[in-house]
Amino acid sequence: MKKDIEFPVVKGVSIAIVKEWNTEFNMEDWNAYIINENKEAIDAVIIVTQGFSTEKKTSKFRHMLGTIESNDFQKFELMQEGILSFRNEFSVTYFLENRLYDKKFIFRKNTINENAFRDIPVLNKKGVLVK
Repeated sequence: MKKDIEFPVVKGVSIAIVKEWNTEFNMEDWNAYIINENKEAIDAVIIVTQGFSTEKKTSKFRHMLGTIESNDFQKFELMQEGILSFRNEFSVTYFLENRLYDKKFIFRKNTINENAFRDIPVLNKKGVLVK
């Protein structure tokens, strides 16, 4: 029964969108990172992403990241400039201490921009963060 299923609260995991210089193409890119600030590694990390506007939606992207160590991060998606004004959703599923966790991180439309940047200590960069 659904009432018997325990849904643990996600803590210590966040998604950051960062604008950074791409030396290969000599331009700035917007990249998405997952950050694990837990004291333990998170395993079998899967992220499904999709963006929505009033008229359009992006394709779903699925990322299988494996393990992310404690107090570590991993870049998982290059974001096109054209979808930054969309509502962007990141559904994250992982195991921590043999328990399944799941959370949808949402960047509301027009919130991914340089005016919203703040320090992201684990990355040592500035960007937009959702916990």
